[in-house]
Amino acid sequence: MIDKKSNNFTRYKKSDFLPTSKEEMEALGWDQADVIIFSGDAYVDHPSFGSAVIGRILQAEGYKVAIVPQPNWRDDLRDFKKLGEPRLFFGISAGAMDSMVNHYTANRRLRHDDAYTAGGRHGMRPDYPTIVYSNILRELFPNTPIIVGGIEASLRRVSHYDYWQDRLRPSILADAKADMIVYGMGERTIREIANNLNAGRCIKDLTDIPQTALFINESPSAEDIVLYSYEECLADKRKQAMNFKHVEIESNKYHGNTIWQKTSGRWLKINPMYPPMTSDEIDASFDLPYTRVAHPRYKGKVIPAYEMIRHSINMHRGCFGGCAFCTISAHQGKFIASRSKKSIMKEVRQVVEMEDFKGYISDLGGPSANMYNMGGFDKNICKKCTRPSCLHPQPCPNLNNDHSALLDIYHTVDSLKEVKKSFVGSGVRYDLSMMQHKDAKIAEVNRRYNRELIEHHVSGRLKVAPEHTSDEVLDCMRKPSFSLFYKFKRIFDDVNQKTGMRQQLIPYFISSHPACKEEHMAELAVITKNLDFRLEQVQDFTPTPMTLATEIYYTGIHPYTGEEIFTAKNERDKLAQRKYFFWYDKEYRKPICDSLKRIGRQDLIKELYPGSSPMNYDSRQNRGVLVKKSDKKSVKSRKR
Repeated sequence: MIDKKSNNFTRYKKSDFLPTSKEEMEALGWDQADVIIFSGDAYVDHPSFGSAVIGRILQAEGYKVAIVPQPNWRDDLRDFKKLGEPRLFFGISAGAMDSMVNHYTANRRLRHDDAYTAGGRHGMRPDYPTIVYSNILRELFPNTPIIVGGIEASLRRVSHYDYWQDRLRPSILADAKADMIVYGMGERTIREIANNLNAGRCIKDLTDIPQTALFINESPSAEDIVLYSYEECLADKRKQAMNFKHVEIESNKYHGNTIWQKTSGRWLKINPMYPPMTSDEIDASFDLPYTRVAHPRYKGKVIPAYEMIRHSINMHRGCFGGCAFCTISAHQGKFIASRSKKSIMKEVRQVVEMEDFKGYISDLGGPSANMYNMGGFDKNICKKCTRPSCLHPQPCPNLNNDHSALLDIYHTVDSLKEVKKSFVGSGVRYDLSMMQHKDAKIAEVNRRYNRELIEHHVSGRLKVAPEHTSDEVLDCMRKPSFSLFYKFKRIFDDVNQKTGMRQQLIPYFISSHPACKEEHMAELAVITKNLDFRLEQVQDFTPTPMTLATEIYYTGIHPYTGEEIFTAKNERDKLAQRKYFFWYDKEYRKPICDSLKRIGRQDLIKELYPGSSPMNYDSRQNRGVLVKKSDKKSVKSRKR
């Protein structure tokens, strides 16, 4: 039986979860926890929520793990005291998103909701929870080890540009009174830390554990990589750009080097990443005894982020796309770690047994939906590779893009009698599925993948991300030419025509990305208009720590070429680009026409507004996404 308003199934008891209160600990017979995790997210016991994963990993090692979700940092700090001091360490994660992305729009305006909080309520975590939680715990428990992890700490492990404060900041460890950062996917790292501390070793002696960063009283060795200091980067943006190149290359190596950076006279040591997880290792993480539901403390409340993934399956980690604006490879790495078919099907059977399951798997996907089981033909070549992307500027000839294993998963899932349909809700890399291949069998499988995807795994709307139409901008983004989108759209339209379906292709686009100028956006408006699209999946570029695009935004320099790159930075220039997304809105017609005259592209006015009454343009036959008259309010809200 299910309480439909609560996310929770009545068959689960509080004792099925990690304890979140003193009472729950006492019910388990605990006097003290070994590890206490503080999280900026609500507690959902699901493999998509990092704190739950780390908690279950440590629990499987035999440790007593408690979790404090979204502690109140404004009052007398009782939430930070209520479980007492752990035997081994405190763990801290800001949550599944960087808190500043979670809190603010691309225009630095405060958001009014939080998808990772019960009821979507805003204000249940501070800005930079990693820093706030760490400093509170250090004040309360000065001698207890504090280890920070999660996406916020991971991507702020070296000097980084902070868009919301518009300044270069040092490693987050310089501001958070913690002992160590665990960066990337932390299962193996946290297990090794816990076992060492349990064996009696001091936290300050754990200086060589992979995927950790810490301040240390040692100096770099000759074979290590030494970055420019934080202070040098403050004085010279070009040095920050050069630092980024080293960090990105090492993050995407199979076997990276140790990185050092001096900050305020102290050496920060960043140990290299572990090699990619094996299938057995990633299976072991996903096969832990998750309840897959929210803790009973949230009874009667909906957690929006959980609603999106409750009937979904994540099949792999990592992404070799290397997009300039994306943080996935910096956190998960570019090498794909794929679950076994057995593990995936085990989770599918858990989902179909959920009381509220109606026959639809919402997503069979991953960071990029169709990279499952992919990698290089020759792994030895991969182990020497330093390319940040396997797809840009051209697909790597060593890349095996065989989609047959993915199709096999789709077919096996769909064969279950409980499953009416399985969808692919994650982003699909159509450049990967359309990549030319000399092996005729693989080429045929990939053609079949595109058609089966469109015919059987789209819930009416297939989301893809061309991101832009200009080859100049796309090259800076590390994305393929827009000409490939035309080819994919022809396949999409052909399948719909032959099957009698009327599905929509939903393209994502970004404005104000480095290298993008107003003229590029005007051309984008004309191109998408001619394709019968009225765009709804659009956004301004938001600089986030540890991406190529953010480094270009901050420094004005491409880290790999040294070339100066234009980027729209002030609100006027950003709005000048963004307005072209909404060329069809009569409120934008005059500003667009005035701008096109100003930049000398009067030729595009006729393209956008042909005839004598351009404001009345309203094609009811559009195969793309239409913004109806009833949607004017949403358009205006985007303008604000």
